[in-house]
Amino acid sequence: MASITLGGNPVHTSGELPKIGTKIADFKLVKTDLSHTSLADFAGKKLVLNIFPSVDTGTCAASVRRFNESASTLENTTVLCISRDLPFAQKRFCGAEGLENVVNLSDFSEGSFGKTNGLEITDGPLAGLHSRVIIVVDENGTITHTEQVAEIADEPNYEAALAVL
Repeated sequence: MASITLGGNPVHTSGELPKIGTKIADFKLVKTDLSHTSLADFAGKKLVLNIFPSVDTGTCAASVRRFNESASTLENTTVLCISRDLPFAQKRFCGAEGLENVVNLSDFSEGSFGKTNGLEITDGPLAGLHSRVIIVVDENGTITHTEQVAEIADEPNYEAALAVL
């Protein structure tokens, strides 16, 4: 269990992030068209997993915008923006913002992605949502970078995540 903060107040997660050098666990997430996707759908691609509590907060929205901007210049790389938001909210946000370079995925139905990767918030006002995490995966599914942002309201270190690609 990791200890992070929300507004300076301690909150906890369901476990620890997967280790660098290990394989990312398979997942089943919901796309904005309500179809399902899994890790196999991204085979052979580098992945940036931008994971956050809700696209309807300022910091989460900023991370989606920032990765959308970077994604257009990344070779053989897909940016997955993952939250427990309903797919409708993800689609609405990206449509209103004109963001087309990221793939929004929802873990709303079971929360299994957050539990499997140890990043589900277990207490406090955001319990059940995902903590702010970046995981970078190479073409072979091996994790090359992780960051769990210590204060949920802070943005991740974009440069560190992009530097490993």
